[in-house]
Amino acid sequence: MSEFADVVRNRRMTRSFSTRPVDPTVLDSLVDLAARSPSAGKTQGWHLVVLEGADTARYWDITLPVARRAGFRWTRLLDAPLLLLVLADPDAYVARYGEPDKAATGLGASADAWPAPYWTIDASMAAMTLLHAAEDAGLGALFFGVFQREDAVRAALAVPDRLQMIGAIALGYPHQDEPGGGAPGRPDTSGRSAARRRRPPAEIIHRGGW
Repeated sequence: MSEFADVVRNRRMTRSFSTRPVDPTVLDSLVDLAARSPSAGKTQGWHLVVLEGADTARYWDITLPVARRAGFRWTRLLDAPLLLLVLADPDAYVARYGEPDKAATGLGASADAWPAPYWTIDASMAAMTLLHAAEDAGLGALFFGVFQREDAVRAALAVPDRLQMIGAIALGYPHQDEPGGGAPGRPDTSGRSAARRRRPPAEIIHRGGW
């Protein structure tokens, strides 16, 4: 088995974190790898808002107020030392495809001209690369949506309206001592969907057409 296959197969969503900080140079290396993901026109129209320390506490106070935490299943998720908000910029793609080498596509007219939102696609691929890079670096990561309180999060962090909120990534070292039968370094904090059957290639591949 190749090293890459090991990374892909071993990656899991981590919901229990140690409070051990992540060195800034480690985060920079992960983002550098994520920046090598495919990007339409090499636009690279995605950004990360990085929260740590008091800023992570402020995020959780907005999205999971103290009064609601008693019934929260993954209490050590809140110990993650870093939260990364993944943002995509549609305007960057419109501007890039308005440049001379891309103007013939017609995609520089507006975001509505795009048959698929490549800002969403590119930012999502970058986030996936970052999740794999975190696994390779011995870190845990959890990608999750920012849904019910997105407006409040945007206001608190001054996120421009033009940017699309793709989601958030909790990042840090997995907590080692969570009970529940998890493998070493892999606490048993699986999500409710973890037991669902994984589809085999035969159900995914359509050779020669649908």
